[in-house]
This record gives sequence, structure tokens and C-alpha cells, in this order.
Amino acid sequence: MNTSIENDAPKRGILEELAERYFDFLRVEKGLSTLTLRAYEADLTKYFTFMHQTGKDSLSGMSIESTLAFLEASERRKSPSSRARTLSAVKGFHRFLYHEGTVGSLEIETLSAPKVLRRIPFVLTQHEIEKLLDQPDESVLGVRDRALLEVDYSTGLRASELCGLKLEHIDAERRFVRIRGKGGKERIVPYGRSAASSLRRYLESSRPMLLKQRISSFVFLNYAGTPLSRVSFWKLLRKHAASAGFPGAISPHTLRHSFATHLIEGGADLRVVQELLGHSSIATTQIYTKLDMDYLLEVHRTFHPRG
Repeated sequence: MNTSIENDAPKRGILEELAERYFDFLRVEKGLSTLTLRAYEADLTKYFTFMHQTGKDSLSGMSIESTLAFLEASERRKSPSSRARTLSAVKGFHRFLYHEGTVGSLEIETLSAPKVLRRIPFVLTQHEIEKLLDQPDESVLGVRDRALLEVDYSTGLRASELCGLKLEHIDAERRFVRIRGKGGKERIVPYGRSAASSLRRYLESSRPMLLKQRISSFVFLNYAGTPLSRVSFWKLLRKHAASAGFPGAISPHTLRHSFATHLIEGGADLRVVQELLGHSSIATTQIYTKLDMDYLLEVHRTFHPRG
């Protein structure tokens, strides 16, 4: 009978104690986000559960054979991307133990992750972006929404970065924002004249009305005068997208993808786009070169006399 992976929490043992040290290392030395740490913790919890169930709850029991058995038992209910993340969590844990001198072998490094097909993100055309930006009305919230959408498209910020933006992060004179992104890495992102005009109008007119004489350092506020949440941003974006006649699949990340794609279409260097997006690896940014190639092929086929 094949061993299955249960969701019950395993009894605490040496593996869990070592895992705590590993997560401290990831949090402090590697600066991984809370979401990534939670995903890794969930993967390793299942790994330890499997080891306990099979009687291999000691360091000597964590062989490549037992790890392979765990991966085989878990892959039946996981997508390739989830399996790749699980293997990354397990390999990282073994690598940490090896460098700490707790285990003497890195045989697990010979295991390779399943190939994951990177999805091409959905983007809006420049004309569609213009249509979206024209949707907010002249009300207090409409002026805020216009500024919010303009700044997001002009900077490509993540939703969390945009909603967490504070007044002190903005240099209005030189038109840039200072962002502390994933892993605590700081970057400078410029924004354009149109975004600057919408932002200035919002800060001078709508924001004081939303504050209602309160004090807040956050730039974008909700009707109660408190910081706008990512969920609220998503909802208002969906509302304006629907009024523009766009599909319901549009999300805050759609503006980020569109920002990057339009830069590359305009001839921007990939390394510059990587820096603006805050990607730690150029491989993550290279997805947009595929988008640009599709655009070039479409233009060639449309306009070339023998296309």
C-alpha cells in the first residue's frame, strides 16, 4: 500500500526544531516574504508528516530514497508548479543542514524539478489603457481612482506596493517614488507627466476630503479615510474595467504586465525593465520579450505586403 500524505500536523521532533532554524535563516539572511515562507512551511510540514508516518523521523532517515518516496506520494495531487516549489523547499532545507554541518551529503541536489510552462500574462493595449483611465468620473472617489490607475500604469507597482505608498515615498519635483519591495530591496521608480497631474489633483482636492481632518501618511485612502486595501483596489479596477467593456479577468497585475510590455514594445532595455519591476532575476522579466515577439509578428503579418 502506498503511503499517502495527511494534513494532520506531525508530532514535534528534531526535524521541526531544525526547520525553525531554517526559517529564521530564510527570514533574516535571505529576506523571503511572509507568503513564501508560509508556502515553504506548508511543504515541509507535509514532508515531515510523511517521514513520521514512515518511521524516518531522524536525520539518518532523510535519504534520497525517502525523499523520492515523498515526492512520488505528493505529486499525484499537485500541479507541476506546486511540485517544483515543494522540491525547492525540501532541497533548500537539506542544503541548509549541509552547510550547518548537520548532514554530510547533498545527494538530493541531483533531483531536478518538473518543467513548468510559464504562462504569458494578459495585457491591455495602449488604446485599451487609455479607455480604462477615462472611466473614473469627477467625484471625490473618481479623482482618486484616476490617480490610482495612472500611477499604477506609470510605475508598474505591485498592488501591495501601491496601497502601501506613503507621502514620504514620493518625490513630486523629480517625479519618482521610492519603493521597498520583496525581500526589503529598495528601488526608485519614475512616473510620467500624466500620472503626476492626476496625482497632484487628487492630493490637493480629493484626499483632504477623504481624510475628514484625520491624519494619515498613506497616499491612497478609502471613503473612511483609512488606507486603501488591495481587495478594494482590485474591486474598483474590476468596476472600471467592466464599464470600459473589458473582461472580468483584469486584475492589478494586468496593469503591471501592461506597463512592462509597453516599455519593451517602445524599445526599453530588458535590464531597465527588470529594475523598474523589482525582479531579482532577469529570467522573470524575460517573459515580456515573448510578448514583444508576438507583437512584432502581428505587426509584420498585418503590414508587410507578403505577410
